[in-house]
Amino acid sequence: MKHFFLLLIILSLSSCNTKTKLDSDVKHENETVSSAFDWNGANIYFLLTDRFNNGDPSNDVNFGRDKKTGVLRGFEGGDIKGVTAKIKEGYFTDLGINAIWMTPIVEQIHGGTDEGTGLTYGFHGYWTKDWTAIDPNYGTKKDLKELVEEAHAKGIRVVLDAVINHTGPVTEQDPVWPNEWVRTEPQCTYDNYDNTVTCTLVKNLPDIKTESDEAVELPPQLVDKWKAEGRYEQEVQELDDFFKRTGHPRAPRFYIMKWLTDYITEFGIDGYRVDTVKHTEESVWQEFRNECDYAFSEYKKTNSDKVLDENEFYLVGEVYNYGISSGEAFDFGDKKVNYFDGAFDALINFEAKWNALQQSNEDVFSRYSKILNDSNSEVQVLNYMSSHDDGQPFDATRDKPHETATKLLLMPGASQVYYGDESGRILQVEGAIGDANLRSFMNWEDIQQYDEYIAVLEHWQKLGQFRANHPAVGAGQHQMITSEPYVFYRSYSKGNVSDLVVVALDLPSGIKTIDVSKVFENGAIIRDAYSNTTAEVSDGKLIIDSPHDMLLLEKVE
Repeated sequence: MKHFFLLLIILSLSSCNTKTKLDSDVKHENETVSSAFDWNGANIYFLLTDRFNNGDPSNDVNFGRDKKTGVLRGFEGGDIKGVTAKIKEGYFTDLGINAIWMTPIVEQIHGGTDEGTGLTYGFHGYWTKDWTAIDPNYGTKKDLKELVEEAHAKGIRVVLDAVINHTGPVTEQDPVWPNEWVRTEPQCTYDNYDNTVTCTLVKNLPDIKTESDEAVELPPQLVDKWKAEGRYEQEVQELDDFFKRTGHPRAPRFYIMKWLTDYITEFGIDGYRVDTVKHTEESVWQEFRNECDYAFSEYKKTNSDKVLDENEFYLVGEVYNYGISSGEAFDFGDKKVNYFDGAFDALINFEAKWNALQQSNEDVFSRYSKILNDSNSEVQVLNYMSSHDDGQPFDATRDKPHETATKLLLMPGASQVYYGDESGRILQVEGAIGDANLRSFMNWEDIQQYDEYIAVLEHWQKLGQFRANHPAVGAGQHQMITSEPYVFYRSYSKGNVSDLVVVALDLPSGIKTIDVSKVFENGAIIRDAYSNTTAEVSDGKLIIDSPHDMLLLEKVE
């Protein structure tokens, strides 16, 4: 499959703030193009570990999870080795992915539940039984170590998924945790702050008492499990050391923080996507931020040869229904909470798909850029068009995968590519109920055999690599040049890195003439990364002959 790599020129500049506004009437010299990584413009690939790629069929069944389930409600074989195999193949590199977010890989409840959808196992990873162990259906710690190493070798960050709000459901095989640890009622009604936080999300999903500072003993089921596995003394010693160092009370939330940050110090993961953020007291996330930062700094001290760059540990939160229009504060009705305050680097933007459907590209791009580059605000977002639990994706029937890619990958902010966005994987499955429709197995055969799927994949690859190679695309500032044809530029400056690109959309096929006089100087050699065509700027204009309807322009020299 054809690869599209960009020529990069790096030049040291004086330090300047990324939020500095640029005058659109000033001609800018694009002499400093860099693929320096910035989380604010990251291209993150989100996958369900069990549904992506089966790298080891020998681990497909564990703990007697072999009963007939509802459609797409059981384990289907995807695992850590499967993800690693695709990293090695260069699949993510070809897509321009610079971070991979995987659903939780910790050990899940052994049994299953049936709430009207058929028997359901914890294939998705959000039903934790033991935070200290990797579920054998996903693989082993050795597998995770290899995945992180292989990803880092290709400049790809690894983001795991953190759940602190709840344990897994109660089944015959999975007893409820002690009353000191969890509440089993009331169920959330979501009509105010307390009825969203101090309650269970749904029936039979025990809620961790994250508000408690009371010291608690280890759950007996964990004690028995660890003793049977021969690691009880080691786990207890590590907990003793953690509580001695931090001075935290032995309250439920701090046990879990210790267990989650172990994945940072042991494997060198680069970030966490945090689940069900608004269902836990906001102070918990500030505490979690501190522990993650400490663990990451410790990892860097002892693994200086494995550190990718100077970026800090990344925390992105799922505050359900948060949108960029909310700014820094999420409104519960009776209380507003700023989750950016000492906690999250970014929040998932639940309104991006609606904005993309209802507004013009320019309206979305210019508004997002203004919000994200406001020096008085900490707002940063992770945009998406489809996900694992959003039943109203941008393109449910996969009729417009090219448009989906164009809008998502050119949208200011970080981008979340949900596995199968790039391959037309179906989001409506016969017999599936609810979110199971969104979680079918990755359709590898389609992008290996059929021209229409291959063409979609190549479109995502070209845009993805352009975004990954140019921090200006996602983390820069947006400025329209002309409305017809629609042409804009993105500019980025941070420390000694500067980047400038021009994008033109909705163009006719064939020869295109673009006014670039406000951006590129006469005589500059410009490359269109979409068609891999070069041309020289003359009289402030660029003339390129291309069969495509877009141009992704970068200066070559």
